[in-house]
Amino acid sequence: MSSDGINSDTLALTQEFMSTMLGVRRSGVSETASKLQSRGLISYQRGQIQIVDRKSLEKTACECYGIVKAEYKRLFD
Repeated sequence: MSSDGINSDTLALTQEFMSTMLGVRRSGVSETASKLQSRGLISYQRGQIQIVDRKSLEKTACECYGIVKAEYKRLFD
């Protein structure tokens, strides 16, 4: 959603910031980022996230991503 909001596949977000934003432990963000990176969906280093395979990343996300994306489009397009 952050990538959609700035219309870029590169995000400057630290794991600490993401954990606060999501209300989860930093270790959970680190573990998830590592898994996504090992699957080739993102590249992550030192507060920089690069979405490598957006289509597969969207498929990996829960169905709520599509629902929220459609609602934003309905409201703001």
